[in-house]
Amino acid sequence: MLKVQEIRELIKLIDQSSIDEFTYETNGTTVSMKKASENAGAKPVKRVETVEQPVETIKTEEPKVTVPADESKAVAGEPENTATVDYDYEIVSPMVGTLYSAASPEADSYVQKGSKVQKDTVVCIVEAMKLFNEIEAEVNGEIVEILVEDGELVEYGQPLFRVKTK
Repeated sequence: MLKVQEIRELIKLIDQSSIDEFTYETNGTTVSMKKASENAGAKPVKRVETVEQPVETIKTEEPKVTVPADESKAVAGEPENTATVDYDYEIVSPMVGTLYSAASPEADSYVQKGSKVQKDTVVCIVEAMKLFNEIEAEVNGEIVEILVEDGELVEYGQPLFRVKTK
């Protein structure tokens, strides 16, 4: 099944493209997206359908993103709590591997929510095939959201951190 973050990335890519309709199938899950026509100044609305869950409607607006505060509640069918995070840039994983938030298990994390970063600030390490690759912020700003846990497997292009640039 697709993760919520993967569905968000697909929505973002489709929204930025000229594609009007999109269907994606993987591991028995089908996601279909269709841009609604703009009627009388209404904002575009996308329908997201998955085989396992009912249809969910997502409205796109300004660069603010609304995400479920607790994804387990959304899966269990309970009402979703939402949190709004204002950010300008996402630091994404350049490779598939295991993310480490510190140089060693005893060391402090490279960054935390609210940390100020420069372009060359190391924010985490991604281990791939026994090689430890330092991931840099690439922008000046402040970490406003950390999207992955220490020791978590990450995919190529997966967002890791959200940054509010200066």
